[in-house]
Amino acid sequence: MANFQPGLVHTPLTPFTRDERIDFDAYGKLIEFHLRNGADALALPMHAGESVSLTDEERQGLIEFAVRQVKGRVPVIAHASQSGTSIAATLARHAENAGVAAIVATTPYYWTPQPAMLLEHFAEIGAAVRIPFFVYNSPEEMGGTKVTTDLTLKLIGKLKNFAGVVDASLDWQFMIELVSGARRARADFQFLSGVEYMISARAIGANGMFAPMAGVAPKLVRELFDLCREERYPEARRPQEALAALRQAVKRAKVAGLKAGMRAMGRECGAPRAPLEGLESGDYETLAAELAAMPALRAEPRGW
Repeated sequence: MANFQPGLVHTPLTPFTRDERIDFDAYGKLIEFHLRNGADALALPMHAGESVSLTDEERQGLIEFAVRQVKGRVPVIAHASQSGTSIAATLARHAENAGVAAIVATTPYYWTPQPAMLLEHFAEIGAAVRIPFFVYNSPEEMGGTKVTTDLTLKLIGKLKNFAGVVDASLDWQFMIELVSGARRARADFQFLSGVEYMISARAIGANGMFAPMAGVAPKLVRELFDLCREERYPEARRPQEALAALRQAVKRAKVAGLKAGMRAMGRECGAPRAPLEGLESGDYETLAAELAAMPALRAEPRGW
């Protein structure tokens, strides 16, 4: 596991046609855009990629397509979360066979299992593959179900391929406890920020970052990541504040806002799949104007 460091991970959206089919032509363009614009790795389809609105077969198809498209230029990390443990393990096995470099999974959808069952859930998914396995902690998205330091230490004891935690909780006290405890148990334990608040995460010990905003502002994301990696925190404050403002602008409508932001930058990915709704015309125009007024976005690429 020591040789696998994801670095700056872009999390591509899933483009849809007007009739809500996956638009693989646009997906190919999107992958190439991310590869040209600073991605050290790709993780897909994450929640920003509407994974919960995709069938398992569609998710498998996206992963197979991405592996073929990337052709080994960067690692592909497959998202294998599901409500059922055996279903998630099957997704993980398929992804490994398709040629991905690693697996990431969050707590089970809908269910809120007790700690012992949550441990078994992750242990079964991780044991289904030989490649690095990451756990994704996002309590806000997952009904309050949390990954804990105790769970992490037990997974280190159970799984040789347990590589680390991607954390989107913004719980700095937990992050400090996690990094100090996990790296005592496994020196090459990877800690990645699940969002673009990288200054604090890097100061705590993060050595990677998942970046949903990279589809809108890849140059800004790359600048922030590189400055933080070099621990140039005063210089990193400007891109950090700009990305925080961008996140707040698109977060109001979640995936719809992110897709609208992509559209405003000339990268059409279609509307979200039902039951999510796209932005109405007036709301889109408001968001597009807000992004156009952000000085930090003026140097970002337009179009594909």
